[in-house]
Amino acid sequence: MATKTAMITIAGRPNVGKSTLTNFLVGEKIAIVSNKPQTTRNRICGIVTKEDIQYVFVDTPGFHKPRTKLGDYMVNVTRESIADVDLTILMVEPIASIGPQEEALIEQLKQKKCPVVLVINKIDTVEKDSLLEVIAVYSQAATFDAIIPISAKTGDGVEQLMEICAKYAVESPFLFPDDITTDQPERQVMAEIIREKLLWTLDREVPHGTAVEITKFTERDNGIIDIDATIYCEKASHKGIIIGKHGDMLKKISTMARNDCERFMGTKVFLTTWVKVKENWRDSDFLVRNFGYRE
Repeated sequence: MATKTAMITIAGRPNVGKSTLTNFLVGEKIAIVSNKPQTTRNRICGIVTKEDIQYVFVDTPGFHKPRTKLGDYMVNVTRESIADVDLTILMVEPIASIGPQEEALIEQLKQKKCPVVLVINKIDTVEKDSLLEVIAVYSQAATFDAIIPISAKTGDGVEQLMEICAKYAVESPFLFPDDITTDQPERQVMAEIIREKLLWTLDREVPHGTAVEITKFTERDNGIIDIDATIYCEKASHKGIIIGKHGDMLKKISTMARNDCERFMGTKVFLTTWVKVKENWRDSDFLVRNFGYRE
């Protein structure tokens, strides 16, 4: 059987729903989600194999104005991810005005001359009639191969999006085994799950200044997995917040993370967590690379 592949980048501003769409397409959680901007830091591949076509969806960090070395890395990841792909999905919110992040991405996409499909997400939050104005505004700004309103949360419109994506598949052997859903190592998925819980449970700047390192990942003969994780934060005061009174906050974070780790791995997980301070690590080239944010 002749096979095809389609490399597809999903780009957009922070918090527009790129990771939610990636998870919906794949059918399981491979990208973390929260209501805080800049949740995704790395390029994450979601792999969907349907009959003779393998789709590789590249979920990118939200395009934003960087303020740290980590921010610089995240923006560069997005820039590089819209080069040399078969299709870029530009995801926007159902708002009838174009923000500076969207303008900058549209300009980059014009330079790359890559096919672009505009996806208007979160249509479950607005009246359908208001979408016509959004479509009109973006149609004036650029020429898109297609414009598709969807809800990544409910799946509305996603089937139509997949039909469009299939048109950009090219003859090629599959890039990945047909039974896997992500190219991320299991250790990285576990670290990201823990970081998601930090984003869910902590306020203000605290979760954005955290990084997670998996220092132990071993499997016992009976299939149980032991994971040791170190959570790094930027200030001693943040460490106290993460641990919480009598260790309650760290226990809550660890319990939530362990449940998701067990779901992903399909087996029982013993998770042990520590918290350490690395001051201003987001502005250190060495530490940014050390925590796995490499271009």
